[in-house]
Parts: sequence; structure tokens; C-alpha cells
Amino acid sequence: QLQFVESGGGLVHPGGSLTLSCAAFSLGSYHIGWFRQAPGKEREGVSCITNGGGWTNYADSVKGRFTISRDNSTVYLQMNSLKPEDTAIYYCAAGPCVKNFKPGVYRYWGQGTQVTVSS
Repeated sequence: QLQFVESGGGLVHPGGSLTLSCAAFSLGSYHIGWFRQAPGKEREGVSCITNGGGWTNYADSVKGRFTISRDNSTVYLQMNSLKPEDTAIYYCAAGPCVKNFKPGVYRYWGQGTQVTVSS
């Protein structure tokens, strides 16, 4: 069973950047998604990437600012031009990377990493 470990979160000013990492043993064969959950809100999809890295998908709210990538053991989420509304706990999980990807069909959730965007 996979065990994801997210890292890279922190406190950053608006307009700043962070790179999140999602690591797991034998991650290479899985499609991976990044999700986030802000206080009082439902968990939402941020970005996903297929197992070969050949296709990626982004929520409209992060297109042009976030970039997902991967190597054999880690999936990265490069976040630029961060906004206060990006503040949330970010999670990664394994599941289908499709246009309208939802957290309900994903598995092997990590504990998340906190991202706070504030001046």
C-alpha cells in the first residue's frame, strides 16, 4: 500500500512561490493528483498528472501559476504568484487523472502540508 508524504509547505507573501513535493515508494506507476482544503471548505482538485507524465490537468483557479511534474519517486507542484486564496492544506493521492478529477475516487492520502499566503 502506498504511503504518500507531502512536504514543502510554509508561510509566503502574496506573489511568492513554493514548491510542494509528494513522495512515495513505487509511486511511478500511479496517476497522482494534488488537492487542497481550506478551512470550512470542501477538498478540491488542484492538479493531476498521469503516470508517464504525458498529460496534466489544472483547476482553472491555478492555470498559468502552478506547474505539476514528476520523476520516479516524487511528484512536484511548483506554485508561483501565490494569492491569499491559495491558503489551504495541500494533499496528494493516487487516482484517475481526468479532466474533471474529484477527490472521492482517489486513494492513499497523505497527511498534507500547510500553505499559508499572507502579508
